[in-house]
Amino acid sequence: MTAGTIAPRLAVILLLAIATTFASNHVAARIAFEHGTSVTTAVVVRSCCTTLFVYALLRAQGVVIALQRPQLFRVLGVGVLIAVQSYCLYASVARIHVALALLAFNTYPMVFALVSWVAGGDRPSRRALIAMPVALVGLMFALDAFGQASDVASRWAEIGAGVGWALAASFSFALVLYFSARSLKDVDGRLRTFYTMGVAAVLVAAAGAATGSFDLPHDGPGWLGLALLTLLYGSAFTTLFVVLPRIRAVNNAVVMNFEPIAALILGWMILGQSVAPLQIFGAFIVVGAIVYLGTARQ
Repeated sequence: MTAGTIAPRLAVILLLAIATTFASNHVAARIAFEHGTSVTTAVVVRSCCTTLFVYALLRAQGVVIALQRPQLFRVLGVGVLIAVQSYCLYASVARIHVALALLAFNTYPMVFALVSWVAGGDRPSRRALIAMPVALVGLMFALDAFGQASDVASRWAEIGAGVGWALAASFSFALVLYFSARSLKDVDGRLRTFYTMGVAAVLVAAAGAATGSFDLPHDGPGWLGLALLTLLYGSAFTTLFVVLPRIRAVNNAVVMNFEPIAALILGWMILGQSVAPLQIFGAFIVVGAIVYLGTARQ
């Protein structure tokens, strides 16, 4: 193990803690939404604070923040997609169980494989072709989407909008991954993060101002939720920012897929968002399929 490198077992523990912190951020967001905070306000506050966190790290590490014009335009374009993804995911969390929103969103590795294929890339691997339908079936179980026709219609009337927002977030993030891999390989990941988060903050703030959709919490729990979602997301993001370069021999994408499971547990403990055993079974199918896809040899 080289100097400064985190041992694999410790890395797994750290990544699980980070995934749980990200899940906690979404639980806190749901509390904020239930107490008057709008999705726009949550995204803007979180994005602004995270941008400042990353800026402080860049300054501390002596990283030059300026980009060449072609790089800047490409990064700003990806920032627009980050803005869309951030808003869509929080809009989903505001409408349905936190864990279900994250499960639907975490299908983005499969969406990314399809987007790459449609855009002229390689055909999805056999592993991906197995994982995709399995994850879809698991997601249907997790969403409790099976049953009598009348039950299905009623269920989708209840969760359809939230699932739609989560899938839109998944598609947006898949595009982020695609364009980042295609056009931003030469841009330092730290700078990419700084600029895209900053763009997200500015765009959502502008949209909120234009539509009058800034709503602040109307009581103490709402303010606490807003503060916690900002603190938790900023802490998790900044820690991940520092930890990832020091990790070896750990498939971090796979470990981070613990987030929906953590959200399932935290949603039950804190929000009282209980789900049926069959839904829990479906959640583990989805996560298992994503892990199976993520462990493919590169």
